[in-house]
Amino acid sequence: MAQMPRKKTLLLTGGAGFIGSHLATMLVTQTDWHVINLDKLTYAGNLSSLDDILAHPQHVFVHGDICDAQLLQHLFSLHEPSAVLHLAAETHVDRSIDESSAFISSNVCGTHILLEATLQAWRTWLPAQKAEFRFLHVSTDEVLGSLAESDPPFTETTSYAPRSPYSATKAASDHLVRAWNHTYGLPTMISHSSNNYGPRQFPEKLIPLAILKMLHRQPIPLYGAGHQIRDWLHVIDHCRALISLLESGRSGETYLIGSGQETRNRDLLLQLCSAMDEIAPRADGSPHHSTVIHVADRPGHDERYAIDPGKIQSSVVWKPLIDLATGLSSTIQWYLDNTSWWQEILKKSHALQRHGNPPT
Repeated sequence: MAQMPRKKTLLLTGGAGFIGSHLATMLVTQTDWHVINLDKLTYAGNLSSLDDILAHPQHVFVHGDICDAQLLQHLFSLHEPSAVLHLAAETHVDRSIDESSAFISSNVCGTHILLEATLQAWRTWLPAQKAEFRFLHVSTDEVLGSLAESDPPFTETTSYAPRSPYSATKAASDHLVRAWNHTYGLPTMISHSSNNYGPRQFPEKLIPLAILKMLHRQPIPLYGAGHQIRDWLHVIDHCRALISLLESGRSGETYLIGSGQETRNRDLLLQLCSAMDEIAPRADGSPHHSTVIHVADRPGHDERYAIDPGKIQSSVVWKPLIDLATGLSSTIQWYLDNTSWWQEILKKSHALQRHGNPPT
Protein backbone atom coordinates (compact mmCIF):
# COMPACT_ATOMS: atom_id res chain seq x y z
CA MET A 1 0.00 0.00 0.00
CA ALA A 2 1.34 3.43 -0.97
CA GLN A 3 2.25 5.66 1.95
CA MET A 4 0.08 8.73 2.40
CA PRO A 5 2.01 11.97 1.84
CA ARG A 6 2.76 13.96 5.00
CA LYS A 7 0.71 17.09 5.46
CA LYS A 8 2.65 20.31 5.25
CA THR A 9 2.89 21.65 8.79
CA LEU A 10 4.44 24.98 9.68
CA LEU A 11 5.51 26.16 13.13
CA LEU A 12 4.92 29.91 12.97
CA THR A 13 6.27 32.06 15.80
CA GLY A 14 4.75 35.46 16.49
CA GLY A 15 1.66 34.58 14.50
CA ALA A 16 -0.73 36.85 16.42
CA GLY A 17 1.27 39.98 15.69
CA PHE A 18 0.93 42.41 12.82
CA ILE A 19 2.75 40.52 10.08
CA GLY A 20 2.17 37.09 11.64
CA SER A 21 -1.62 37.35 11.77
CA HIS A 22 -1.78 38.32 8.09
CA LEU A 23 0.62 35.51 7.20
CA ALA A 24 -1.27 32.89 9.22
CA THR A 25 -4.55 33.91 7.61
CA MET A 26 -3.12 33.75 4.10
CA LEU A 27 -1.49 30.37 4.72
CA VAL A 28 -4.56 28.59 6.05
CA THR A 29 -7.06 30.16 3.64
CA GLN A 30 -5.02 30.20 0.43
CA THR A 31 -2.56 27.29 0.72
CA ASP A 32 -2.42 23.68 1.95
CA TRP A 33 -0.14 24.53 4.90
CA HIS A 34 -1.31 23.57 8.41
CA VAL A 35 -0.15 26.27 10.83
CA ILE A 36 0.89 25.74 14.45
CA ASN A 37 0.75 29.34 15.60
CA LEU A 38 2.90 30.08 18.67
CA ASP A 39 2.57 33.54 20.19
CA LYS A 40 3.28 34.99 23.64
CA LEU A 41 0.52 37.61 23.23
CA THR A 42 2.60 40.54 24.41
CA TYR A 43 1.34 44.10 23.92
CA ALA A 44 1.69 43.84 20.11
CA GLY A 45 -0.01 40.43 19.81
CA ASN A 46 -3.76 40.26 19.63
CA LEU A 47 -5.83 37.08 19.45
CA SER A 48 -8.69 38.97 17.79
CA SER A 49 -6.41 39.47 14.78
CA LEU A 50 -6.89 35.73 14.18
CA ASP A 51 -10.69 35.70 14.51
CA ASP A 52 -11.16 34.57 10.91
CA ILE A 53 -9.05 31.43 11.37
CA LEU A 54 -9.16 30.47 15.07
CA ALA A 55 -11.58 27.65 14.30
CA HIS A 56 -10.05 26.75 10.94
CA PRO A 57 -9.04 23.06 10.68
CA GLN A 58 -5.61 24.05 9.31
CA HIS A 59 -4.83 26.33 12.25
CA VAL A 60 -3.82 25.57 15.86
CA PHE A 61 -3.07 28.44 18.22
CA VAL A 62 -0.61 27.90 21.08
CA HIS A 63 -0.16 30.58 23.74
CA GLY A 64 3.49 30.35 24.64
CA ASP A 65 6.99 31.78 24.56
CA ILE A 66 9.87 30.89 22.23
CA CYS A 67 12.08 31.06 25.33
CA ASP A 68 10.23 28.02 26.74
CA ALA A 69 12.47 25.17 25.58
CA GLN A 70 10.22 22.48 27.04
CA LEU A 71 7.19 23.78 25.15
CA LEU A 72 9.16 23.94 21.90
CA GLN A 73 10.36 20.36 22.34
CA HIS A 74 6.76 19.28 22.90
CA LEU A 75 5.55 21.05 19.75
CA PHE A 76 8.30 19.54 17.61
CA SER A 77 7.58 16.07 18.99
CA LEU A 78 3.84 16.38 18.55
CA HIS A 79 3.69 18.03 15.11
CA GLU A 80 7.04 17.28 13.40
CA PRO A 81 6.73 20.46 11.31
CA SER A 82 7.93 20.61 7.73
CA ALA A 83 9.11 24.16 8.30
CA VAL A 84 9.61 26.88 10.89
CA LEU A 85 8.87 30.51 10.07
CA HIS A 86 10.33 32.68 12.81
CA LEU A 87 8.60 36.06 13.19
CA ALA A 88 8.45 36.43 16.97
CA ALA A 89 10.47 39.47 18.02
CA GLU A 90 10.47 42.76 19.82
CA THR A 91 10.51 45.28 16.96
CA HIS A 92 10.06 48.91 18.03
CA VAL A 93 13.23 51.02 17.99
CA ASP A 94 12.00 53.54 20.56
CA ARG A 95 11.19 50.80 23.07
CA SER A 96 14.63 49.27 22.52
CA ILE A 97 16.24 52.61 23.36
CA ASP A 98 14.21 52.93 26.55
CA GLU A 99 14.56 49.30 27.68
CA SER A 100 16.84 46.96 25.73
CA SER A 101 16.67 43.88 27.98
CA ALA A 102 13.38 42.61 26.52
CA PHE A 103 14.98 42.77 23.05
CA ILE A 104 17.98 40.74 24.19
CA SER A 105 15.65 38.16 25.74
CA SER A 106 13.27 37.75 22.80
CA ASN A 107 15.40 38.45 19.78
CA VAL A 108 18.70 36.88 20.83
CA CYS A 109 17.98 34.34 23.56
CA GLY A 110 14.61 33.37 22.07
CA THR A 111 16.11 32.74 18.64
CA HIS A 112 18.91 30.67 20.20
CA ILE A 113 16.44 28.51 22.15
CA LEU A 114 14.28 28.04 19.05
CA LEU A 115 17.30 27.05 16.95
CA GLU A 116 18.42 24.53 19.57
CA ALA A 117 14.94 22.95 19.79
CA THR A 118 14.73 22.84 15.99
CA LEU A 119 18.15 21.23 15.65
CA GLN A 120 17.43 18.59 18.30
CA ALA A 121 14.24 17.54 16.53
CA TRP A 122 15.68 17.76 13.01
CA ARG A 123 18.57 15.47 13.88
CA THR A 124 16.18 12.67 14.87
CA TRP A 125 14.07 12.72 11.72
CA LEU A 126 14.28 10.38 8.75
CA PRO A 127 16.37 11.58 5.79
CA ALA A 128 13.30 12.51 3.72
CA GLN A 129 11.92 14.68 6.53
CA LYS A 130 15.27 16.35 7.06
CA ALA A 131 15.62 17.04 3.34
CA GLU A 132 12.24 18.78 3.02
CA PHE A 133 12.62 20.89 6.16
CA ARG A 134 13.40 24.62 6.10
CA PHE A 135 13.78 27.33 8.74
CA LEU A 136 12.93 30.85 7.54
CA HIS A 137 14.11 33.62 9.87
CA VAL A 138 12.45 37.01 9.27
CA SER A 139 14.79 39.92 9.87
CA THR A 140 14.89 43.62 8.98
CA ASP A 141 16.78 45.97 6.69
CA GLU A 142 17.79 47.96 9.79
CA VAL A 143 20.61 45.51 10.53
CA LEU A 144 22.36 46.88 7.44
CA GLY A 145 22.71 50.38 8.87
CA SER A 146 21.95 53.72 7.29
CA LEU A 147 22.43 54.92 3.71
CA ALA A 148 23.25 58.37 2.41
CA GLU A 149 20.80 59.72 -0.13
CA SER A 150 23.25 59.07 -2.99
CA ASP A 151 24.16 55.51 -1.91
CA PRO A 152 22.94 52.49 -3.88
CA PRO A 153 20.26 50.38 -2.16
CA PHE A 154 21.07 47.51 0.18
CA THR A 155 21.74 44.12 -1.41
CA GLU A 156 22.29 40.65 0.03
CA THR A 157 26.05 41.36 0.16
CA THR A 158 25.81 44.64 2.13
CA SER A 159 27.82 44.46 5.34
CA TYR A 160 26.03 44.57 8.68
CA ALA A 161 26.06 47.90 10.55
CA PRO A 162 23.28 47.93 13.17
CA ARG A 163 22.86 51.27 14.92
CA SER A 164 20.11 50.78 17.54
CA PRO A 165 19.57 48.23 20.32
CA TYR A 166 16.71 46.77 18.25
CA SER A 167 18.74 46.31 15.07
CA ALA A 168 21.73 45.03 17.06
CA THR A 169 19.63 42.25 18.58
CA LYS A 170 18.18 41.35 15.19
CA ALA A 171 21.69 41.26 13.74
CA ALA A 172 22.75 38.92 16.54
CA SER A 173 19.84 36.60 15.80
CA ASP A 174 20.72 36.60 12.08
CA HIS A 175 24.28 35.56 12.90
CA LEU A 176 23.00 32.71 15.07
CA VAL A 177 20.79 31.45 12.23
CA ARG A 178 23.71 31.51 9.78
CA ALA A 179 25.95 29.74 12.29
CA TRP A 180 23.42 26.92 12.78
CA ASN A 181 23.29 26.52 9.01
CA HIS A 182 27.07 26.51 8.53
CA THR A 183 28.07 24.53 11.63
CA TYR A 184 25.25 22.00 11.95
CA GLY A 185 23.80 21.92 8.44
CA LEU A 186 20.35 23.08 9.58
CA PRO A 187 18.58 24.27 6.41
CA THR A 188 17.95 27.94 7.19
CA MET A 189 17.12 31.06 5.20
CA ILE A 190 17.00 34.73 6.22
CA SER A 191 14.82 37.49 4.83
CA HIS A 192 15.23 41.23 5.37
CA SER A 193 12.22 43.40 4.68
CA SER A 194 11.74 47.15 4.52
CA ASN A 195 9.18 49.09 6.59
CA ASN A 196 5.84 47.29 6.66
CA TYR A 197 2.42 48.93 6.92
CA GLY A 198 -1.22 47.90 6.60
CA PRO A 199 -4.20 46.81 8.71
CA ARG A 200 -3.76 45.57 12.29
CA GLN A 201 -0.43 47.28 12.95
CA PHE A 202 0.15 48.30 16.56
CA PRO A 203 -0.23 52.10 16.86
CA GLU A 204 3.32 52.80 17.99
CA LYS A 205 4.50 52.75 14.37
CA LEU A 206 4.31 55.86 12.19
CA ILE A 207 1.36 55.13 9.90
CA PRO A 208 -1.19 53.68 12.37
CA LEU A 209 -0.13 56.26 14.99
CA ALA A 210 -0.80 59.09 12.54
CA ILE A 211 -4.16 57.61 11.51
CA LEU A 212 -5.36 57.28 15.10
CA LYS A 213 -4.11 60.77 15.97
CA MET A 214 -6.19 62.12 13.09
CA LEU A 215 -9.23 60.11 14.13
CA HIS A 216 -8.92 61.50 17.67
CA ARG A 217 -8.31 65.06 16.41
CA GLN A 218 -4.91 65.11 18.11
CA PRO A 219 -1.57 66.55 16.91
CA ILE A 220 0.43 64.20 14.66
CA PRO A 221 4.06 63.91 15.84
CA LEU A 222 6.92 63.92 13.32
CA TYR A 223 10.49 63.26 14.42
CA GLY A 224 12.81 66.18 13.67
CA ALA A 225 12.43 67.62 10.18
CA GLY A 226 11.06 64.33 8.86
CA HIS A 227 13.77 64.05 6.23
CA GLN A 228 14.44 60.32 6.85
CA ILE A 229 13.78 58.09 3.84
CA ARG A 230 12.14 54.68 4.07
CA ASP A 231 11.01 51.98 1.62
CA TRP A 232 7.36 51.19 2.40
CA LEU A 233 6.11 47.64 1.84
CA HIS A 234 2.48 46.61 2.29
CA VAL A 235 2.14 43.70 4.71
CA ILE A 236 0.25 41.59 2.16
CA ASP A 237 3.09 41.91 -0.34
CA HIS A 238 5.54 40.94 2.41
CA CYS A 239 3.48 37.86 3.30
CA ARG A 240 3.31 36.84 -0.36
CA ALA A 241 7.09 37.01 -0.48
CA LEU A 242 7.50 34.93 2.68
CA ILE A 243 5.15 32.24 1.35
CA SER A 244 7.14 32.16 -1.90
CA LEU A 245 10.38 31.74 0.04
CA LEU A 246 8.80 29.03 2.17
CA GLU A 247 7.95 27.12 -1.00
CA SER A 248 10.94 27.90 -3.23
CA GLY A 249 13.73 29.56 -1.23
CA ARG A 250 17.12 27.88 -1.03
CA SER A 251 18.84 26.78 2.16
CA GLY A 252 21.69 29.02 3.26
CA GLU A 253 20.45 31.98 1.24
CA THR A 254 19.50 35.51 2.23
CA TYR A 255 16.76 37.50 0.51
CA LEU A 256 15.88 41.20 0.67
CA ILE A 257 12.20 42.15 0.35
CA GLY A 258 11.23 45.70 -0.56
CA SER A 259 8.79 47.66 -2.69
CA GLY A 260 11.13 50.25 -4.19
CA GLN A 261 8.75 52.96 -2.96
CA GLU A 262 11.16 55.26 -1.12
CA THR A 263 9.52 58.20 0.64
CA ARG A 264 10.62 60.79 3.17
CA ASN A 265 8.76 60.55 6.46
CA ARG A 266 7.40 64.07 6.11
CA ASP A 267 6.16 63.36 2.57
CA LEU A 268 4.58 60.11 3.73
CA LEU A 269 2.67 61.99 6.43
CA LEU A 270 1.51 64.59 3.91
CA GLN A 271 0.32 61.82 1.59
CA LEU A 272 -1.44 60.10 4.49
CA CYS A 273 -3.09 63.37 5.57
CA SER A 274 -4.23 64.05 2.01
CA ALA A 275 -5.81 60.59 1.78
CA MET A 276 -7.53 61.16 5.13
CA ASP A 277 -8.85 64.52 3.86
CA GLU A 278 -10.63 62.57 1.12
CA ILE A 279 -11.86 59.67 3.22
CA ALA A 280 -12.58 61.31 6.61
CA PRO A 281 -12.33 65.11 6.38
CA ARG A 282 -12.15 67.24 9.53
CA ALA A 283 -15.43 68.76 10.68
CA ASP A 284 -14.02 72.30 10.44
CA GLY A 285 -12.78 71.75 6.90
CA SER A 286 -9.11 72.31 7.76
CA PRO A 287 -6.57 69.91 6.25
CA HIS A 288 -5.23 67.16 8.47
CA HIS A 289 -1.62 68.18 7.75
CA SER A 290 -2.23 71.37 9.70
CA THR A 291 -1.99 69.31 12.90
CA VAL A 292 1.48 67.85 12.20
CA ILE A 293 3.95 68.92 14.89
CA HIS A 294 7.73 68.44 14.94
CA VAL A 295 9.10 66.70 18.02
CA ALA A 296 12.65 66.02 19.21
CA ASP A 297 14.33 63.52 16.93
CA ARG A 298 15.03 59.94 17.97
CA PRO A 299 18.61 59.34 19.17
CA GLY A 300 20.74 57.93 16.36
CA HIS A 301 17.90 58.13 13.83
CA ASP A 302 18.99 56.37 10.61
CA GLU A 303 18.86 58.58 7.53
CA ARG A 304 17.77 56.19 4.79
CA TYR A 305 16.88 52.56 4.13
CA ALA A 306 16.54 51.30 0.57
CA ILE A 307 16.36 47.77 -0.82
CA ASP A 308 17.31 46.19 -4.13
CA PRO A 309 14.81 43.27 -4.41
CA GLY A 310 16.36 41.87 -7.58
CA LYS A 311 17.40 38.55 -6.05
CA ILE A 312 14.01 37.55 -4.67
CA GLN A 313 12.23 38.76 -7.80
CA SER A 314 14.39 36.51 -9.98
CA SER A 315 14.61 33.59 -7.52
CA VAL A 316 10.96 32.99 -6.63
CA VAL A 317 9.16 35.16 -9.20
CA TRP A 318 7.78 37.64 -6.66
CA LYS A 319 7.11 41.34 -7.00
CA PRO A 320 5.11 43.85 -4.93
CA LEU A 321 1.61 44.50 -6.21
CA ILE A 322 0.27 47.25 -3.91
CA ASP A 323 1.35 50.82 -4.64
CA LEU A 324 1.74 53.22 -1.73
CA ALA A 325 -1.25 55.45 -2.52
CA THR A 326 -3.61 52.48 -2.75
CA GLY A 327 -2.12 50.86 0.33
CA LEU A 328 -2.43 53.99 2.45
CA SER A 329 -6.05 54.55 1.45
CA SER A 330 -7.06 50.96 2.15
CA THR A 331 -5.22 51.05 5.50
CA ILE A 332 -7.06 54.21 6.56
CA GLN A 333 -10.36 52.62 5.57
CA TRP A 334 -9.57 49.52 7.61
CA TYR A 335 -8.97 51.57 10.76
CA LEU A 336 -12.22 53.46 10.13
CA ASP A 337 -14.11 50.18 9.73
CA ASN A 338 -12.51 48.38 12.70
CA THR A 339 -12.71 50.74 15.65
CA SER A 340 -13.32 47.89 18.12
CA TRP A 341 -9.98 46.29 17.17
CA TRP A 342 -7.80 49.32 17.75
CA GLN A 343 -9.77 50.44 20.81
CA GLU A 344 -9.01 47.05 22.38
CA ILE A 345 -5.34 47.47 21.46
CA LEU A 346 -5.21 50.94 22.98
CA LYS A 347 -6.79 49.70 26.22
CA LYS A 348 -4.21 46.92 26.38
CA SER A 349 -1.42 49.41 25.76
CA HIS A 350 -2.65 51.75 28.50
CA ALA A 351 -2.82 48.85 30.96
CA LEU A 352 0.77 47.92 30.13
CA GLN A 353 1.91 51.50 30.64
CA ARG A 354 0.38 51.53 34.12
CA HIS A 355 2.56 48.54 34.93
CA GLY A 356 5.72 50.37 33.92
CA ASN A 357 6.10 49.46 30.25
CA PRO A 358 7.50 52.11 27.86
CA PRO A 359 4.84 54.37 26.33
CA THR A 360 3.94 54.11 22.66
